[in-house]
Amino acid sequence: MFIQTEATPNPDVLKFLPGRDVLGQGTREFRTPAEAQASPLAMAIFDLDGVGRVFFGPDFVTVTKTQTLDWPQLKAPVLAAIMEHFTSNAPLLFEGGEAAGHDADVYEGEVAQIVAEIKDLLDTRIRPAVAQDGGDILFNRFDAGTGVVWLHMRGACAGCPSSSATLKSGVENMLKHYVPEVTRVEQAL
Repeated sequence: MFIQTEATPNPDVLKFLPGRDVLGQGTREFRTPAEAQASPLAMAIFDLDGVGRVFFGPDFVTVTKTQTLDWPQLKAPVLAAIMEHFTSNAPLLFEGGEAAGHDADVYEGEVAQIVAEIKDLLDTRIRPAVAQDGGDILFNRFDAGTGVVWLHMRGACAGCPSSSATLKSGVENMLKHYVPEVTRVEQAL
């Protein structure tokens, strides 16, 4: 098994490409060792010193390092954990650890149509581009009164020095262009 690695715009995050489906569809983020209990692979990666966050995409894994180690010390152990997991044929997620999608608040009438347009743009134009960098952006909520869209930044995007620019220059401009009811985009915590 050959696992490729790619740098991301976030210097603390490295993208690992095992050459096979990871989740297939959707994403899943593990911010703590407790959250990682839903996945044998996430647990194995969190068992390594210097790991701060793990993110699964359709065909990649991104790992966020802490400040205690640099990538030259951490990369090989992460590669070994990923290789061991995929060669063991263990499940990626334990029962009930499904992949995440957009938040599922219910909107009605005209607002429901606006939210559907926002989610469609996110899914077809924005999320694929962000996944190239090892991250994901999910819809959180839309405030019809102010026109503000709240989004979750995940994976390499979470904590990335350029995430504010991505959110404002890229995502906000695109949503405002295609969905005139959108006035601003903010990051949900």
